[in-house]
Amino acid sequence: MMTPNVKNVAAIGLLLAGAMATTACSRGATAGGLIGGTGGAVVGSATGLGTTEGAVIGGAAGAVIGDDRRD
Repeated sequence: MMTPNVKNVAAIGLLLAGAMATTACSRGATAGGLIGGTGGAVVGSATGLGTTEGAVIGGAAGAVIGDDRRD
């Protein structure tokens, strides 16, 4: 398990990376990341993985899938 300090640093790093990536990615990737992150948080909570971990995994997958969308 990760200690609370490591988890906080990882969360801040992911937020910063996400904020920087959002400015450089397409509209489809942004929408896909938001939708995937929300769904991932719900699934992560239900499966015991954790909402943060589920949101990160779902958001990343949603951004990749959404990036293929033609605007």
